[in-house]
Amino acid sequence: MHTLTAALITLIPTVLSHGLIQSPPSRPVGPAIVSACGNGVVSQIRADNTSHVEGLPEAAAKDSAYKPSQCNLWLCKGLQFADNPATNIQKWSAGQVVPLKVWVRIPHEGSANVSVVDTKTNQVVGDMLKVWKSGYAPGRAEKDVPLDQKEFSVTIPNGLEQRCATAGACVLQWWWYGTGAKQTYESCVDFTIASNQTNHARQFQA
Repeated sequence: MHTLTAALITLIPTVLSHGLIQSPPSRPVGPAIVSACGNGVVSQIRADNTSHVEGLPEAAAKDSAYKPSQCNLWLCKGLQFADNPATNIQKWSAGQVVPLKVWVRIPHEGSANVSVVDTKTNQVVGDMLKVWKSGYAPGRAEKDVPLDQKEFSVTIPNGLEQRCATAGACVLQWWWYGTGAKQTYESCVDFTIASNQTNHARQFQA
């Protein structure tokens, strides 16, 4: 029965999404989130891969497989670093300009930001890299959302070379709160920051 349920979950389409980071690739669903959060959470994310976070705790609480210490629903909606293939881990350096592409499938006007987040503490590191205090994702359809809210760039700050040297220690998080809907959406990109020594070596070789 569990095998059949898992198979059916994989067939649920993901086109109902409200929004997510398309590029660089964000964390996907995999066996680690199933183990940590249970199939209740996973089924909701597969049905809508940016389903609002507020709807997930209730689903998790009803699932005997839910492990609160491993499944942090308020960090990347519980999506786990262990499910992210190595090819998705971005390698950046301080001062690098990183283009982002966000798919806003269903607008909910509100506030949004892009930040570096420490995954151990789930705290924003330093200043937010991009901020919309209000007016983010207005309208009723994807076409209503301004292009510069869907395609934009952020600059990787200095000072992360040690804190974010190891894959999984930090994420680049796109965070969006729809004030009318009272719903939170999150999407995370895993990355590492090259050390200053590595940067100097590359410059010397060039």
